[in-house]
Amino acid sequence: MQKLTRIHLFSMGRRLSAWLAFLLCLSLLTSSGWSAEKGKPKAPPPAKQKATAPQPEKILQQACDLLKSAENFSFKAEVTDDRVYTGGKKLQFAFDLEAFVQRPDKLRINAQGDTENKQFFYDGKTITLYDRPKNAYAVMAAPATIDKALDQAHKEYGLTVALADLSYDNAFAVMTKGQKHALYVGEGVVRGVKCHHLAFDRDDIHWQIWVDAGDKPLIRKLIINQKNLPASPQWTAYLTDWNLAPQFSDSLFVFIPPNKAVKATFVSLKEAAAAQKKAAPKKKTKKGDKS
Repeated sequence: MQKLTRIHLFSMGRRLSAWLAFLLCLSLLTSSGWSAEKGKPKAPPPAKQKATAPQPEKILQQACDLLKSAENFSFKAEVTDDRVYTGGKKLQFAFDLEAFVQRPDKLRINAQGDTENKQFFYDGKTITLYDRPKNAYAVMAAPATIDKALDQAHKEYGLTVALADLSYDNAFAVMTKGQKHALYVGEGVVRGVKCHHLAFDRDDIHWQIWVDAGDKPLIRKLIINQKNLPASPQWTAYLTDWNLAPQFSDSLFVFIPPNKAVKATFVSLKEAAAAQKKAAPKKKTKKGDKS
């Protein structure tokens, strides 16, 4: 009995040793990437994708597309404008602006403040600019769409209207024309509204825009830096009171001259250049010089 017991204990010991060896082998196989069930290597865990920075052009395009999708829209803006004087010193002036857009052929912009007190009317046939303090106005014939009317006014008369670019059917192309560089700065807050902060660079200006990061990518702020002018004056606008479905009456876009208003005429760039050339003093020729 004693001998049998020893043999029995020895046999159990061998079985236990074999079982432990099997478990150890299984553990090594599992930890090395093999599955005990299928005998195949386990797939490595999926690599974490690096977060890519938002694309500034894409965000700006979304903001412009939102305005393009609205047949009518309106907004207000608080604008500050730097003026440079002696020694590169700057003074800041401000004005309030209202814009009313009815595609494809009506636009009105009112501006009133420190240095601006004007009204701009486009009714599909003519452009009228009214100067309130002078009680004077000028009228020019214009093409039948907002885009063409603004292009012609700028090309032929040098007329630039604040924030009128937003009324273009393809505002994105207008705003990014001549772009050299674009940057997604990050997230910012404009008067309590979380926004995407974007920056764009051209040869003549560096400009920044803040686009609402919520459901509607509305433009909340603009800064334009005239980098090639002395002291690099800056123009800033805070855009508020957006309405993408307003109801307008046709009379809103029609200018009716006030009592005793004086009608003036627009001077084209060609006419201005010719007048300046004519007024320039002629160079005196020295005796003996051939004229």
